[in-house]
Amino acid sequence: MPIKKAKRMSKLKECSLACGLPKSTRMARMGTETAFDMLVKARKLEAQGKHIIHLEIGEPDFDTPKNIREAAKKALDQGYTHYGPAQGMPELRQVIAEKAGAFRKMKFAPEQVVVTPGGKPIMSYAIMALVDDGDEVIYVNPGYPIYESMINFMGGKPIPLPLLEENGFMPDLDYLKKKLSKKTRMLIINTPHNPCGVVFSANYLKDMAKIVEPYENLWVLTDEIYSRITYGAKFETIAKFPGMKDRTIILDGYSKIYAMTGWRAGYGIMHPDLAQEFSRVQTNISSHTTTFVQRACIEALAGSQKAPDDMVKEFHQRRDVIVDGLNSIKGFRCKKPNGAFYAYVNVRKTGYDCRDLADKLLHEAGVACLSGTCFGSYGEGYLRFSYANSIANINEAIKRIKKFIEKK
Repeated sequence: MPIKKAKRMSKLKECSLACGLPKSTRMARMGTETAFDMLVKARKLEAQGKHIIHLEIGEPDFDTPKNIREAAKKALDQGYTHYGPAQGMPELRQVIAEKAGAFRKMKFAPEQVVVTPGGKPIMSYAIMALVDDGDEVIYVNPGYPIYESMINFMGGKPIPLPLLEENGFMPDLDYLKKKLSKKTRMLIINTPHNPCGVVFSANYLKDMAKIVEPYENLWVLTDEIYSRITYGAKFETIAKFPGMKDRTIILDGYSKIYAMTGWRAGYGIMHPDLAQEFSRVQTNISSHTTTFVQRACIEALAGSQKAPDDMVKEFHQRRDVIVDGLNSIKGFRCKKPNGAFYAYVNVRKTGYDCRDLADKLLHEAGVACLSGTCFGSYGEGYLRFSYANSIANINEAIKRIKKFIEKK
């Protein structure tokens, strides 16, 4: 048994003994989202009186726009507090089909839309509904940690698709060709990308589509949660290319662009038959997404877009500040991201292990960030900084990091 797996199994047994009750072996295969682990550590230090600058969590520091909040209040007063359809309210699915379609220059029908409590269920439902034990799932690495976690949890075989700095953090399409086989059931991509910040171009996605299109049993899950947070780069979706629309699952939502992380609202767009299967899974797990939240989501998409557009402009300014600041630190190398709100930094020349460096920056410099290994094995040697914080705090964080590094 591999050492890593043996450790997980041992940990699970310890938990079982401590609880006095057995746990399923499946639980030993489940990972976590380490950004929340780092947040807990940072909050604990704050409770002890230490000042922490939070550059770890992927959450906009802006409040949800007022028009969206008011729509939720109105919906509560109007009695939207009861059960709703598992697939989502028809009026919201109609708006999603229209707005998401117009944004991507595609045509979608409400029957293709499934509304979920956040974007994560779309990942989970996709793997649950489509991946059998032993099926291979190719996924970008580094990447959002829940991809690998859910592949393992559901009994699939995770096949990492490396994002390397020498390739501009773009997946090597020749490498992808080699990894595709009859066993490949799903390909998971993410653009704009967390943590690397790259945005896949139309030509690149067109070439990728040509590679995967001949594999008849292969689905593509494209995580587009940062689709509207780009800086000069044009967002594109793989779903628009020949042969891809009916086999692509688009994941999107409200958490990032509308600063609605706590509302738990997302959606997927897919073939109508698959949407019915997702709806069936959701019926078994959560019934549906909160009804008054869905009413607020209609306002988010159909109402004024000034607040989210202004937020992206602010992120653009912060990106330039943090990238320039990080590149001024000895041993740090950071390429400018074209999307999302993360700076992904090569720290190999500092002499620190990236995990140790993240821990030291938290405890000694008061700056919370994440090790690249939080996003997979190919994140070794990197740190991720979220610039969802004020320019003043970003500049202070740079000063603290520089002071710590120079002490070495």
